[in-house]
Amino acid sequence: MTTLTLGKAINAGLRKAMEDDPKVLVMGEDVGKLGGVFRVTDGLQKDFGEERVIDTPLAESGIVGTAIGLALRGYRPVCEIQFDGFVFPAADQIITQLAKMRMRSLGAVSLPVVIRIPCGGGIGAVEHHSESPEAYFTHTAGLRVVSCSNPVDAYSMIQQSIASTDPVIFFEPKRRYWDKADIDTESTDWTPLHAAKIVQPGEHVTVLAYGPSVKTCLEAAAAAGEEGRSIEVIDLRSLNPLDINTIVTSVNRTGRCVVVHEAPVFSGFGAELAARITERCFYRLEAPVLRVGGFSTPYPPSRVEDQYLPDLDRILDAVDRTFAW
Repeated sequence: MTTLTLGKAINAGLRKAMEDDPKVLVMGEDVGKLGGVFRVTDGLQKDFGEERVIDTPLAESGIVGTAIGLALRGYRPVCEIQFDGFVFPAADQIITQLAKMRMRSLGAVSLPVVIRIPCGGGIGAVEHHSESPEAYFTHTAGLRVVSCSNPVDAYSMIQQSIASTDPVIFFEPKRRYWDKADIDTESTDWTPLHAAKIVQPGEHVTVLAYGPSVKTCLEAAAAAGEEGRSIEVIDLRSLNPLDINTIVTSVNRTGRCVVVHEAPVFSGFGAELAARITERCFYRLEAPVLRVGGFSTPYPPSRVEDQYLPDLDRILDAVDRTFAW
């Protein structure tokens, strides 16, 4: 067992994938000599060379466009978008090209491209550095969208994403980069990439979360447990495709559900979850599915971001409201 932070776990997963397949490339702004803003790619260029760990110009559309060309030639590029808010210049390439190539070619052409995106707030960053853009990509057919929440999953999920024949949007919770866990780097007995995990069993309420919100929900579950309420926390891990069966099984048993994410609630991914749960669990629900998330404003200045992000109190308030119906 090796103790690694989430950031180092992704680094180790990238390293293993590059060792196993010479067609795997890493590319992005400052990923080489600097090792990335968060040092996630630290040491990779030194060990694999500048032809496989490529410092690109500051042009996200060019990064993804180049990756698409490389994938067409048989490579498996892993692109780093330096911060979540910088992905939008690449949206045209992602949505109109990367996501559609398999359908456009009637299945003859696949684009095994991974786009790593540090996401979410909580680090006191400036504007454009704390976004949660997952709903844009879950709405785009042809993309797989996943989000790790801990070092163990980060290590396995990055390797599984690279091995996928479909393009994968890989969200990394930047405020969890320094969380640590013990990882068996020799084992390949991994949870399937698109399977959800019950990370805290419970009986009274199902709480759904992903990425940076999972740890907050676990803290809320611990606090609720002291008051006699048993919260089941599910880490979705994959947003598209969605492991709906795990969700439905849990909600049918608890009868209550709260969805938590950092993105604004209005038209956020939680809306899709609430709709699907209502369709599948209508006769077992004791209360409406409630959502806890960001507000319908641009992400605020860092001095007030704690008032914007879902916290323990807001999650517990939603749990309490599910018992008021």
